[in-house]
This record gives sequence, structure tokens and C-alpha cells, in this order.
Amino acid sequence: MIDHTNLKKERYVALLAQLRELLSDETNLIANMANMSAALYAEFKFHWVGFYLVEGDELVLGPFQGPVACTRIPKGKGVCGKAWEKGETQIVDNVEEFPGHIACSPYSKSEIVIPMKKDNKIIGVLDIDSDEYSFFSKEDELYLSAMLFLLYK
Repeated sequence: MIDHTNLKKERYVALLAQLRELLSDETNLIANMANMSAALYAEFKFHWVGFYLVEGDELVLGPFQGPVACTRIPKGKGVCGKAWEKGETQIVDNVEEFPGHIACSPYSKSEIVIPMKKDNKIIGVLDIDSDEYSFFSKEDELYLSAMLFLLYK
């Protein structure tokens, strides 16, 4: 029997090492977010992976991979806006059960959104959607947060 949890962990560890090397010489945040979203999308075949950046009282779409996405999200709205408002990672097993979920795609079933903090201020969020229910866990949060640290040079 295949241990999918262990396999997922191994994939995260390998990708973290690849991203560390890929992003090490580049200081442009947008370029690094673009490569990170592409790497995550390719490795895990997520339905959608990308970034939203804080602009005033909204999150504005940044680099991403996947189908067309919502361009602006108000603070507190949807999973992304709630992660920004609370300053905490949001892990949603079934997006249809999340109050105020913004449905950008009918194929999104579960989601994780991690706030990006720089100098104790939230500058954006990493948003990942899966086409499987209950795909994300605290382990995903741990590895994805470690990847986000690579963006802050």
C-alpha cells in the first residue's frame, strides 16, 4: 500500500530544495512568486496556485498558474480575504461549506491560503486550490510556509 502522506512530504522536501536553488540569486519578488507558483503547480498538479498582493483594502491578483481567477478580493471576503483579515492560515476541506466562499472555479473543492508576512505586516497571500476534498493539512502549511520564507530576501 502506498503511503500518500509520506510521498507528499518527500515531494515537498525535494521541491523546497529546488526552489531554494532557483530563487537564490533573484531578488525580484514578482519573478520569484511566478517561479514558485509554476513549480508548485507542476509538481502537485494543483487546480490553481498563485498569489494575491495587498493593495489598499483589497487583495489584487499576482502571479499564478491555472484557470482565470478573480482579480480583486476585499478584505475579509472569501478564504483569501479571511486569511488576510485574521492573519492566519485558512485550511478549508470543502469550499462549498465555507461562508462567503468566492467561487472562481466549480472544480475547486478544497483550499489553503497562507498569509505572506514581511516586517510583521501582511503583504499578500499564497492561495492553492485542489480539485480533491480535504487535500490540505497542517503538513502542507508547514512546507508551504517554509517556501514563502524563500521570497523574503
